Amino acid sequence: MSGQDDLERLRALEDRIARMRQEHEPAPKKTDSHALGQVAWRMVTELVAGLLVGFGIGLGLDVLFDTRPIFLVLFTLLGLAAGIRTMMRTAADLQRQGEEQAGKPAGD
Repeated sequence: MSGQDDLERLRALEDRIARMRQEHEPAPKKTDSHALGQVAWRMVTELVAGLLVGFGIGLGLDVLFDTRPIFLVLFTLLGLAAGIRTMMRTAADLQRQGEEQAGKPAGD
């Protein structure tokens, strides 16, 4: 056997290895627009729920204490803040899940 035969066999082996890797490599995941839509609706729902809960509590306290619209405005703003905080927490959780799936350590 000559050095030329060894080089040809080595190249053939490298080609086979490359083909095998391509065959067994998982397909890249495509962005699922349906899943993104669900996440968007979840975040909008969290924001609206915070607003409605704050509005309801404020309206109830205003009716109870006959102090319209002090508590209504105050608790609506608190509900908005709570809704935004919940949305931010959801976004952070989704980002952490994406990093874990990509193999990156969370928090970097």
